[in-house]
Amino acid sequence: MPFDGIVTRAVVNELNEIITGGRINKIYQPTNTEVVITVRNNRQNHTLLLSVHPSYARLHVTEDTYRNPDEPPMFCMILRKHLAGAVVEEIEQFDLERVVTFRFRAIDEIGDAVSKTLIIEIMGRHSNVVLLNENKNTIINCLKHIAPFQNRYRTLLPGASYKLPPPQNKLNLLETDEEQFIKKLDFNSGKLDRQIVQTVSGISPFAAKEIVHRAHLGAESAYKKEFTKFKEQVQHHLYEPAIYQNKKEDFHVIPISYIDKWMSFSTVNELIDAFYSNKAERDRVKQQARDLEKFVQNELAKNKRKLKIHEKTIEKAKDADLYQKQGELLTAHMHLVKKGDNSVKVVDYYDPEQREITINLLQDKTPSENAQLLFKRYRKLSTAKKNAAIEIRKTKAEITYLENILQQIEHARDEDVEDIREELIEEGYMKKQIKRKRRRKKPTPDKFTSSDGTTIYVGRNNKQNEYVTQTLANKNDIWLHTLDIPGSHVVIKSSDPSEQTLYEAAGLAAYFSKAQQSASVPVDYTEIRYVKKPSGAKPGFVTYSEQKTLFVTPDEELIKKLRN
Repeated sequence: MPFDGIVTRAVVNELNEIITGGRINKIYQPTNTEVVITVRNNRQNHTLLLSVHPSYARLHVTEDTYRNPDEPPMFCMILRKHLAGAVVEEIEQFDLERVVTFRFRAIDEIGDAVSKTLIIEIMGRHSNVVLLNENKNTIINCLKHIAPFQNRYRTLLPGASYKLPPPQNKLNLLETDEEQFIKKLDFNSGKLDRQIVQTVSGISPFAAKEIVHRAHLGAESAYKKEFTKFKEQVQHHLYEPAIYQNKKEDFHVIPISYIDKWMSFSTVNELIDAFYSNKAERDRVKQQARDLEKFVQNELAKNKRKLKIHEKTIEKAKDADLYQKQGELLTAHMHLVKKGDNSVKVVDYYDPEQREITINLLQDKTPSENAQLLFKRYRKLSTAKKNAAIEIRKTKAEITYLENILQQIEHARDEDVEDIREELIEEGYMKKQIKRKRRRKKPTPDKFTSSDGTTIYVGRNNKQNEYVTQTLANKNDIWLHTLDIPGSHVVIKSSDPSEQTLYEAAGLAAYFSKAQQSASVPVDYTEIRYVKKPSGAKPGFVTYSEQKTLFVTPDEELIKKLRN
């Protein structure tokens, strides 16, 4: 991802305008890679996210909401102790590197004013957040502890002396003139964009390609000219934040001319928030739910194989009626058969045209024994057919249930994963693991507000689906679900919603379903009074009647607009 030194500079520039002078209200740590700090400034709350996610490390003001854990991690408690109520005095970037320093004015235990420093280092899987003491040289604590045996260059542990990441010995873009820049390039070696990345700090491959593209692979003079223009844009904060769409999504704050622009933003923080929104959470949830997903996929494959076996049994059982008919015809024509015959031709009185039929016999069996053998085959196949039909119904229900679970894992949030795991244990699919007992919490379905202010609830797993449908909803509320497609239960808290609200709720049902990437998704809706859970049915399974159907296309922008 192109979160380079230039983007970091742009973010720091905006953060100084937004939160410098503000006071810290809240600090919490939703995951082991994220710290969320609420700063109140100019009568407005701003949520600052510091992320050291190995793939999505970043810092920016965010509009996303993050879960506040019941038990704060140790690093979070230390931040609260030292920074709660502190005032943000200054935010600085080190050179043009992805290292940002926050300086705070705080009050210690005895009421004296002290200064504290918080540093975020954005370096991929080596990213970290470090809290320093008043002298700015000793580590109070850090998000990731790095022992001496893990890194010979520096130690990141409480009490250790803080040392900046190792220097890369590159030219600083803001302090380099065009002559120094050109001297570092070897025009005969080619791959000039890579040379620029290796030569100048703060520039990602994405931005380096832009300099090369602007110069059109021209002479040194062209590179001097474009380098100077590029430098001035960064120096004077002449940003145009945008997301670009090629084979994959990328973003930058400097205009990129070699790729079509997909979406522009008015601020850098809005750009980064939109680009990373849900990416890190989806990645984290996927990691947490990887074993669940693999387990459910294996169970699903097992049930699909089972279904094929039962269907083959049904296919073989088609001969059951033939064996019954042959047994009855042989019994009726027993006088024509003697032991040792290998077949007999008899008149088929079941056939309107009274044609003859040949019945194959076992020579070592008597006529009576051959007839009994035919009846035995009939009974065996007939019983197998009945059992197979029952098993097919059960197996299809299992497949539907497991496909629904897979869909729920795909859309799961952090707090949903354990609910799904508990459900699979309760339903007998997984064995209960011995671990610390988790406090049972009330289900927390997603809550949305329609354009006209009507509340809409969306279940994100079967526990939430049942809670939404059977507890939160009144009998006259409107219930929605995708037609014959695994998805969430959606409830409109109104007996007479507007057409717009109805379509918005249908859009939510389509988005939180297996058909999220489809167009014109059918969504049924009816009153809660017509929604029933059959006795003994699996969690989340219901039947309904008196429904009508809407066709909608899922839209992620609508979800963001309606989310509380």
